[in-house]
Amino acid sequence: MDIDQPLTLLAGLSPAQFMRRHWQKKPLLVRQAIPGFVAPLSRAAVLALAASDAVESRLVRRREGRWLLRHGPLARRSLPALSEREWTVLVQGVDLHDGAAHALLRRFAFVPQARLDDVMVSFATDGGGVGPHFDSYDVFLLQAQGRRRWRIGRQKDLTLKDDLPLKILAHFEPEQEWVLEPGDMLYLPPRWAHDGIAEGECMTVSVGFRSPRRAQLAHEVLARVAEVAADEEDSPLYRDPDQVAVARTGAIPAALQAFARTAVERALADPQALERALGEVLTEPKPSVWFEPAPPALMEQVVLDARTRMMYDARHVFINGESWRASGRDAALMQRLADARRLAPHELARASDAALRLLAAWCDAGWAHGGAPQGGRDGDD
Repeated sequence: MDIDQPLTLLAGLSPAQFMRRHWQKKPLLVRQAIPGFVAPLSRAAVLALAASDAVESRLVRRREGRWLLRHGPLARRSLPALSEREWTVLVQGVDLHDGAAHALLRRFAFVPQARLDDVMVSFATDGGGVGPHFDSYDVFLLQAQGRRRWRIGRQKDLTLKDDLPLKILAHFEPEQEWVLEPGDMLYLPPRWAHDGIAEGECMTVSVGFRSPRRAQLAHEVLARVAEVAADEEDSPLYRDPDQVAVARTGAIPAALQAFARTAVERALADPQALERALGEVLTEPKPSVWFEPAPPALMEQVVLDARTRMMYDARHVFINGESWRASGRDAALMQRLADARRLAPHELARASDAALRLLAAWCDAGWAHGGAPQGGRDGDD
C-alpha cells in the first residue's frame, strides 16, 4: 500500500496524514468513504451467522425502558419480529466467515496487523442501539444499509449506570451529531463516547482494533517464554548439599530463591526470547477458529486463509501462534506473504526448496491455499 496516496476512504487524506492527524487523537467523519457501498452480508446472512455456535453474537433489546442482553448462539426463531422496534443483533469476527468482510478489513492495512482485530456487523430495527458508551480501542463505523444517527462527545465522566447488563454511560454529554447513510464512515479514537440509533432498519459494519492491556500482554508473553523454558533438556535439579538443619522450617531458603531467580534470568537470557514470544502471542488464532486440512494440490500460487494471522519481525516469521527463523531471500518472501497475504507464481519461483516445503505444509494444514491463480481460494476476496 502506498501510504502517501490520498484515499477516498479517508476523506482525501493519505494513510500517513490520517495516522498523523487523527489516529488516537480526534474523530473523522467521511461522507461516502466507499461510494456505492453494498453491505458485505444480507440481513438473512447476518442472522444466520448469529445462530452459529462458531461465532460470538449478542442480542440487545430495549423494552419499556429496560435494557436486555442475551448472548448467542441466537436461533432465528428466538429473535424478535422485524416489526418490533429497538432491538439489535451484533456478530463479531465476520471477516473470518465472509470473504467480502475480510476484503473490507484489508482496506485498513495501513495500520499494523498486530493492531487489527475484526469486523463486527450489527443489524438493528428502528430505534435499535446499544446505548451511549465508550470503547477502549479505535473503531471505524461504516454504514452499510439504512441510516443511523450518531452522537459523540469527549466524555470526561465515565461513570456507568448501575445494575445493567451493558456498559452504558450514566451521564452522556454529546457534542456532535450526524446521520450516516450507506457508504458514510465515522472514525473514533479510544474513549470517545458515542451513541448510535437506527432510523429505520439498518446495518452497520465496525472495524475494530486490538489494544492489549500491559498486564495481560505480560502474562501471555511470559507464559510463552515459560513454555520454552519448560522444554529445556537436561535442566539441572535444585541441590543443597550444604543445607543446615533449621529450627524455623517454614522459611524459604535463600539458596532456593537464588536458584529460582537464576532460572527466570536464564529463560530471558536469549535476547530474542521476548520478541519471539510476542510474535507467537499476536498471531495466535482466536479460540473459535479452526482449520481444515486440505488435500494435496498443485501449488502455483499461495493465498493465506482469511482466518490465518501472519506477521514478522527482523529475525522471525510468525503464523498462527508458531514461529520460524528467517533470513535472506526467503525472509523477504515470507514478509511479502504476510504483507500482501498472497504470493504470485513469479514470486514462488524465487523460493528455496525449504521455503516451498514450509509453504506446502501450511497449505496442507489449511493455513494457506494453493492452486492455479484463476482457481485458488483467495482469502482477501
